[in-house]
Amino acid sequence: MDNSTGLGTFPSDSLPLLVNPWDIVLCSSGTLIACENALVVLVIWQNPALRAPMFLLIGSLALADLLAGLGLVLHFTCAYFLRSDSAQLLTVGLVVASFSASVFSLLAITIDRYLSLYYALTYNSERTAVFTYTMLVLLWSLSLCLGLLPVTGVNCLAEEATCSVVRPLTKNNIAVLSVSFLLLFGLMLQLYVQICKIVMRHAQQIALQHHFLAATPHYVTTRKGVSTLAIILGTFAACWMPFTVYSLIADYTYPPLYTYATLVPATYNSVINPVIYAFRNQEIQKALWLVCCGCIPASVALRARTPSDV
Repeated sequence: MDNSTGLGTFPSDSLPLLVNPWDIVLCSSGTLIACENALVVLVIWQNPALRAPMFLLIGSLALADLLAGLGLVLHFTCAYFLRSDSAQLLTVGLVVASFSASVFSLLAITIDRYLSLYYALTYNSERTAVFTYTMLVLLWSLSLCLGLLPVTGVNCLAEEATCSVVRPLTKNNIAVLSVSFLLLFGLMLQLYVQICKIVMRHAQQIALQHHFLAATPHYVTTRKGVSTLAIILGTFAACWMPFTVYSLIADYTYPPLYTYATLVPATYNSVINPVIYAFRNQEIQKALWLVCCGCIPASVALRARTPSDV
């Protein structure tokens, strides 16, 4: 039996059609991801007020995760009903492109947050909008190229020995994706360290001007903001790092259980993203309340922005 697993493993024609429980978990995760992020995309699309660069990047992240969720659902459908190599390549390509766009969008959001703090006085300029659109074009173009690789022939269907832990991706293909992720994670880590330094420096300057003490609410909210940044980066690493490291050291001969055990947590990052980047945002919260009940609670409308919202 073929040991390669994850995306692109089809039941054998000579065996009864049995559903792998892990594939059900991936399909369920995909359904939750698609529904959750579809709500974010809908809110941003329908609200003209959410057209600032920050919301465009959040929309890009939500769209990427939405496509990733749909890709997981389509993969399950193709694996157990169509069982076609062509469908297999298309669904795997969609998942690779979508998750790549998701990770790139997270990096773009990190860059945007850093620039909004470092160039606070000139951030809301036309130049920022042009830079944001440029990042969006680049990240989606690169993600599309990565997703097209399996479709255009960079796959292991003709030579099983070259398969990675995720069929039909080759060992070299998934190695490039994993190394790219590690580089992006290192860059995000560096940017978040700089963001923390800027936030703490600004908080210290304000404290000196107003003679705040360390125990004041302002200090507490600033410390909460830094903790939030640590949670964001920690969650991202916890979701993606196990699969990234495993895919670098393993190949198609390893037990399928290990691939599923590391791949499923990676998909959870797309479940958590809307909670961290969209639903916590005050403007998106207002838009959600308007969509759901046609009103905005006073507690949401009057909530002041704090450093923890960074």
